[in-house]
Amino acid sequence: MTATAAPQHVLVVGGGGRENALAWALARSAGVQQVWVAPGNGGTAELEGCIQLAISEGDQEALLKTCREQRIDLVVVGPEAPLAAGLADRLRDAGFAVFGPGADGAQLEASKQWAKALMVEAGIPTAGYWKANSREEALSALEAQGKPLVVKADGLAAGKGVTVAESVDEARAAIEEIFAGRFGGDASLVLEERTHGPEVSVFALSDGVRMVLLPPAQDHKRIGEGDVGPNTGGMGAYAPAPLLDQAGLEEVKRLVLEPTLAALQARGISYRGVIYAGLMLTETGPSVIEFNCRFGDPECETLMPLMGPEFAAVLLACATGQLATAPSLTIAQQCSACVIAAAQGYPGEIRKGDPITSQVENGTDLQLFHAGTRRDDAGVCHTNGGRVLAMVAQAGDFDAAFAKAYAGLEQVHFEGITYRRDIGHQVRSN
Repeated sequence: MTATAAPQHVLVVGGGGRENALAWALARSAGVQQVWVAPGNGGTAELEGCIQLAISEGDQEALLKTCREQRIDLVVVGPEAPLAAGLADRLRDAGFAVFGPGADGAQLEASKQWAKALMVEAGIPTAGYWKANSREEALSALEAQGKPLVVKADGLAAGKGVTVAESVDEARAAIEEIFAGRFGGDASLVLEERTHGPEVSVFALSDGVRMVLLPPAQDHKRIGEGDVGPNTGGMGAYAPAPLLDQAGLEEVKRLVLEPTLAALQARGISYRGVIYAGLMLTETGPSVIEFNCRFGDPECETLMPLMGPEFAAVLLACATGQLATAPSLTIAQQCSACVIAAAQGYPGEIRKGDPITSQVENGTDLQLFHAGTRRDDAGVCHTNGGRVLAMVAQAGDFDAAFAKAYAGLEQVHFEGITYRRDIGHQVRSN
């Protein structure tokens, strides 16, 4: 069999930090001539080899037209919402290779109830759960348990909609919030047993039958140093997370990822994209907290600088079901550290529109990926979201990598810049 060729023309769909990092990594890949990003953000134009398109991630017609006009060889869909809305299906039906699952596979993230049922069916380790499609059903299940539970809105909630309740009253309030329509859509939820242990993220690139695993990463969700305060979309990350060595990663593959892929196949789903397993490492072994159908953020920003020049070819092989003929993906044997610079007020009401100044240029061991930014008509970059920038650095050990990332942040300024100064404290304290 002939090896999978690298794509020359690539379209990245999305406008966050994850897509900024993906576009950067794909533009560096062997054989790639041009990367288009739709809609991109204030940092897209600074990425060498990338062109920004003013097209919404939800505008399927305009994205399809771009694929035809630019003769796109590979589409990489970053966010979960367009995947759940069937963008990959639409583009595949038109003959384009897409890295990202169809709407059927995207249910792994789009419906907590569907995902939990699949896990139970496949024998995948996960916390016990109860589904509820009405307020009364949910409150009855909570009262029957008589203890705090994890409360999760069933559908997509933009990284929100999860409450790890410390009391029955807190769980009850979370249930009321969901059925009051706080997270939109048809109100339904999942109640879960609480589990305990450190969390780690594992990513598998799948062609529907086979998979390639990336290094494990660990995210930092809380806004405050020492892991206190409200949950956020992620304030930083590092990889490879020492919590999982090679033997541990193989165990996750055997217990979680392979059974998941088999269960998807049994349902007639050819899953071509990322399977993101958010895991808790309990006393009895790994347990799945949740699945996502796309790269995590900021884990993606942390991982992309470790990807070798075969990255684009491997994603194309996944998109076309030909991972068996793809080149082996080389991964740099370095530590990668990411610190998020957020806007003042995040994760609550944030300030926007502040100009950003930076002396950082993307290089081989230091990268500044944009997330919540935009450019005005004069080309000046401004804050435009909660998580504004991701400073990422690589080195031979974590101490050096984080020192380099924090030194990079000292060269960035915008009014109200907020970031944790203890990202990676888990590995640096060992």
